[in-house]
Amino acid sequence: MKKNYFAAAAIAALTLTSCGGLGTMGDTNTGSTTGNILGSIIGAATNGETISNILTSVIGLDKLSSRNLLGTWRYNGPGCAFTSENALAKAGGEVAATEVEQKLAAQYKKIGFNSQNTYLTFNQDGTFSAKIDGKPWNGQYTFDERTQSINFSGFLLNLKGYVKREANGISVLFESRKVLSLLQTISAMSGNSTLSSIGDISKNYDGVRIGFDMRP
Repeated sequence: MKKNYFAAAAIAALTLTSCGGLGTMGDTNTGSTTGNILGSIIGAATNGETISNILTSVIGLDKLSSRNLLGTWRYNGPGCAFTSENALAKAGGEVAATEVEQKLAAQYKKIGFNSQNTYLTFNQDGTFSAKIDGKPWNGQYTFDERTQSINFSGFLLNLKGYVKREANGISVLFESRKVLSLLQTISAMSGNSTLSSIGDISKNYDGVRIGFDMRP
């Protein structure tokens, strides 16, 4: 009961303020507009679980600290979120986020991602080590707590993405073309038709970021 109350309170607070965090990414709406957007998204929300899902569908609403990232995170499924409340509303709300994840799940299954061959370790010294479909990727990372953006600098490629808090872990998310770059480079799958399908999934949704849902 308390969880539902606090989720509802968080939504209410957001409707009274301008979009923060990633709201600077091309979203210049006023606080009033943001309130209207969120109001339209949650209009059909009838329980605390639905409201909580809305909160986790937008990057930066429930922020992580650098310390929260430390440790090893293993693949749990596809990840999806939007860069702002406005982007989420335009795409169709929580239903759109769920739809993208379901489509990704089918493609990820074809590739063969699982918790044993796909994982990511963040170290306190700013280094990371990972395996993507069993292929190693190591380097350094920097994390911006304000925007929740993360930069990976590895031997094979550099990527900028975002981290989002989940109920039982985190999601590591990128623009779809960067996910393609990661998979093509790390897994040497440039000719795989499944990758093209992944790129097509997100092209109809402005402001969507896709990637990996991960658990400790």
